[in-house]
Amino acid sequence: MQPVIKVKNLTKHFKVHKRRSGLKESVKSVFHRKYETVKAVDGISFNIDQGELIGFIGPNGAGKTTTLKILSGLLYPTSGEVKVLDYFPFDKKHEFLKQISLVMGQKNQLIWDLPAEETFKLNQKVYEISDKDYNEIVNELVELLDVKGVINKQVRKLSLGQRMKCEIIASLIHQPKVLFLDEPTIGLDVVVQKKLREFIKGYNKKYKTTIILTSHYMEDVKELCERVIIIDEGKIGYDGKLDALVKKYADTKNITLVFLKPVDKKRLEKYGEIVEYDQYKVTFKVPRTKVREFASKMLKDLPVDDVDISEIPIQEIIRQVFENGRA
Repeated sequence: MQPVIKVKNLTKHFKVHKRRSGLKESVKSVFHRKYETVKAVDGISFNIDQGELIGFIGPNGAGKTTTLKILSGLLYPTSGEVKVLDYFPFDKKHEFLKQISLVMGQKNQLIWDLPAEETFKLNQKVYEISDKDYNEIVNELVELLDVKGVINKQVRKLSLGQRMKCEIIASLIHQPKVLFLDEPTIGLDVVVQKKLREFIKGYNKKYKTTIILTSHYMEDVKELCERVIIIDEGKIGYDGKLDALVKKYADTKNITLVFLKPVDKKRLEKYGEIVEYDQYKVTFKVPRTKVREFASKMLKDLPVDDVDISEIPIQEIIRQVFENGRA
């Protein structure tokens, strides 16, 4: 089976005006501007198969959004090979554009002073969707995202969560084969984030839509993605299964103990590395191979009321990936 998305040695460089401080330098720059090259994407390669839901993650400025813009045809690459559904995205062929969609959490396509439903109907005409198919698709999406009571309200009167749900509906009306989600849950409260994650997961499973998701919320990645691609400074630091990433970089677990009475920190330090502490609660970082032995000893030696054993946060794992890559 041919990959839906093929990327080989992709680069995207920008020339940025380099301005120095001071009046003299400012005057000089009017006549002799100096530029520096910023390597937003620097020789990355990956393939994505049909139906995969990929987490594309990294710090701010890593090259995530630039890559998505190239894959969706908004930017032309400096060099390298890019194919999405066997099309070169920047050609922007009508057949290609009808099969993809890009949702950006910080941008909107909804018409601000009109109800969201008007944008839905506009997209129906743009994508040449029959009335029958349009009604079936919109009714299903509206029900799944629970926005039946808001699609007839002016977009500017909707909450951020309601607007984001309607943005997603507008982007899925033509049932794209490839969906690019750039920070879809940014700024949303935890309840709405959870509902959107459940929707994205269910939609991917039902329609086998290929999805690339960027997010700073690691819960999004943990809940939705089996495979992750980690990018930093325009280069890929890891491409593989999320659980394999955890096993490779998380050779420890966190054990949190809640005490029946206050326990002095000095008494606890002899047991191992303390991550967090207060009189009634402490978290230790413990090697995976010694978790059971450690927990047993704590229950025996200390006035423990409750025990919680958890994986280290994925943010910490990703930080280690970046640091090891730079090393």
